[in-house]
Amino acid sequence: MSDLFASAADEVLQRQAPLAARLRPRRLDDLVGHEELIGPEAPLRTLIEADRLTSLILWGPPGCGKTTLARLIANHTEKEFITLSAVSASVKDVRLVIEDARRRLGERSIGTILFLDEVHRFNKAQQDALLPSVEDGLLIFIGATTENPYFEVNAPLLSRSNLFRLNELTETAINELLNRGVEHEEVSITKEAAAHLTRLADGDARRALTALEVAVVLAGGQGSQVQLFHVEQALDARAHRYGDNDHYDVISAFIKSLRGSDVDAALHWLARMLEAGEDARFIARRMVILASEDIGMADPTALLIAEAAARAVEFVGLPEAQLNLAQAVIHLALAPKSNSALTAISRAREDVRLGRGRGVPIHLRDGHYSGAKDLGHGDGYEYPHRSSEGWVAQQYLPDDLVDARYYEPSKNGRESDIRVRQKDLGASKKNDQESETQR
Repeated sequence: MSDLFASAADEVLQRQAPLAARLRPRRLDDLVGHEELIGPEAPLRTLIEADRLTSLILWGPPGCGKTTLARLIANHTEKEFITLSAVSASVKDVRLVIEDARRRLGERSIGTILFLDEVHRFNKAQQDALLPSVEDGLLIFIGATTENPYFEVNAPLLSRSNLFRLNELTETAINELLNRGVEHEEVSITKEAAAHLTRLADGDARRALTALEVAVVLAGGQGSQVQLFHVEQALDARAHRYGDNDHYDVISAFIKSLRGSDVDAALHWLARMLEAGEDARFIARRMVILASEDIGMADPTALLIAEAAARAVEFVGLPEAQLNLAQAVIHLALAPKSNSALTAISRAREDVRLGRGRGVPIHLRDGHYSGAKDLGHGDGYEYPHRSSEGWVAQQYLPDDLVDARYYEPSKNGRESDIRVRQKDLGASKKNDQESETQR
């Protein structure tokens, strides 16, 4: 009788589950996006289908499909699949999973996969409790995190896991999900509503489907048509009252105003985007790019300001984060400008693409491993800190690029000082080379 009630409860929960949960794929082919990982013959797909997974960490932004992918793995494995949340699980919970895994393997020869959602919430002691079982293969560990695992996951655990980076979903992928949601809810949606929802979803599948579900209710449910104002209400964000191309024109005007040091124009376009419901994270990302592309070393603090504004958007949210964005806009607009960083990396990459500079000079090669000294690696390298000036004249570029010059500082802002420093280093290098020739 209890099984009967449990089954009935599961059916009710399934009907009442959020749309994102109801649309969760059951097969790898149903997963939207991430073709580089789970497309035909892709590495992760091959491991999943062969049921030969090793421990792995899925790293990506919210709503990109980390948990969904983990559940698909559960559907494709003959191993026991155990799920814990790092938010609520304790060391005791981990030890219980380990004990059960050992008993399961001994009694039935069945392995265990432990999926740990939000692994970055686990502290060092909790992660250390996992390590021995992962190391000896008793547990196959799958961790999901939105944070950089190189900072949030213990090095020993990270070194025993394969890292897979999941990017935010493309607008094409979000569109595909919305089409599935519309079909599932038995409604229709206007082109303008779908476009607005796709843009503001910002690559987050969960956000897109949650907003769609609310918009469907606002539109009247099954058989209705979801229109733009329904989506606006669901997202609490007004749509851009632009033509098809004006969205791109406004962000272009914003960036060009910042680049052109017109602070009032930049603030106008910022206000225009905020009033129109533009995603603040999108604005902040463009400012972070501009800080290096158009300001760079002319004002190195510009990148810090832009990055701080982007973090404030995540931490504070709108409407308060408009203050952080405005402060960053003022700083970026009035900062001295230089595109030397962009020019430098473009030149360097062009040489690399053309196959120049492949050989590493012998004195720069790693001389720490066994046998390296016999090969002459590191011979002739001069340690700069042994010089009173903290600098010595020696070759760092490959032989065929020894005269290459990529970075040319402008005369603007801090780069005027860098030009002097670069000139002094060049003169010292030339003098040292002449002295060496005379000797």
